[in-house]
Amino acid sequence: MVDLSTLYQLSNARTRSISPENYTGEPGKGGMCPLEKGFAKNAARELGTGWKVNPFIVIEPKSTFEIADIDGPGIINHIWLTPTKRWRNTILRIYWDGQENPSVECPIGDFFCMGWNEYAQISSLAVCVNPGSAFNCYWQMPFKSHCRMTLENIAEEPVVIYYQIDYTLDELPDEVAYFHAQFRRTNPLPYKSDYTILDGVEGKGQYVGTYMAWGTNNNGWWGEGEIKFFMDGDTDYPTICGTGTEDYFCGSYDFEDPVNHDKYLAFTTPYSGFHPITPNTLYKSQFRFGMYRWHIADPIRFEKSLRVTIQALGWREGGRYLPLQDDIASVAYWYQTLPTAKFPPLPDKDYLEVI
Repeated sequence: MVDLSTLYQLSNARTRSISPENYTGEPGKGGMCPLEKGFAKNAARELGTGWKVNPFIVIEPKSTFEIADIDGPGIINHIWLTPTKRWRNTILRIYWDGQENPSVECPIGDFFCMGWNEYAQISSLAVCVNPGSAFNCYWQMPFKSHCRMTLENIAEEPVVIYYQIDYTLDELPDEVAYFHAQFRRTNPLPYKSDYTILDGVEGKGQYVGTYMAWGTNNNGWWGEGEIKFFMDGDTDYPTICGTGTEDYFCGSYDFEDPVNHDKYLAFTTPYSGFHPITPNTLYKSQFRFGMYRWHIADPIRFEKSLRVTIQALGWREGGRYLPLQDDIASVAYWYQTLPTAKFPPLPDKDYLEVI
């Protein structure tokens, strides 16, 4: 781990970077694409090799492109990516140390906290989203023997992807946990059902973050529900139980403007954030929200198993809670020992679609 307090220290780590201008990350191999093979060959036709001949890739419909194939040991330190088309139609998968099952499987928009296919600026320690659609991930991702990353285009048309993966090759300590991220969506949530953020985790590790794309199907406040962490054999009742949705995402009192009480207020901080997708009118049906909460300072550590759920809860007449049937998607982020239990199948393209 490198921070401002250790930047002056020398290291034996070797810095590498993968992009369409250097698919392998090998030293001295960047910008070598021959003009005739480059995706930007027309723009560079008067300049030739070395002049931004291949800065992006085109992924054809119903096909998968391998964006990283790295022998370790090493650590992924930063991923920058900017996509086109519908962001839920491009699926990111990451495989550690030769595993058959991916440890990361997620639409790229949701992975970078952009589940609604609309830009919203984010400034956090783990994920930054910058103009115009620049997705940045700073989760550190160690691997001992191998890292493989792919992008699958499940759409009917090609997608253009610019990307860069920055990493170091270096020895790792024996006690290493591997980065994981899992996407889920339920639309609509069945009446009186909890929404499952994560289930089926087996191994030792720590839960480090939650992103949710929440779409309301009712008027009124929608965030009374509690998040629950069932750890290491918990059954009916969890070890950790929150006090409300906005409370878990480090807000309070409905995320509303405390002065005029007429709209939601967006915020983005190192550890948590909330952004309403316009139009922004308080308590109206069919509104959409993005929320993130990073457990960087307070990781939730488990020894053998973990399940995470959240309630969708509003208000009905008589001062009673209303179980909601909202459109909810999420990404759970955690580190754990290998092997990775097989994830539930991703929904098909039509079920993933944001309409």
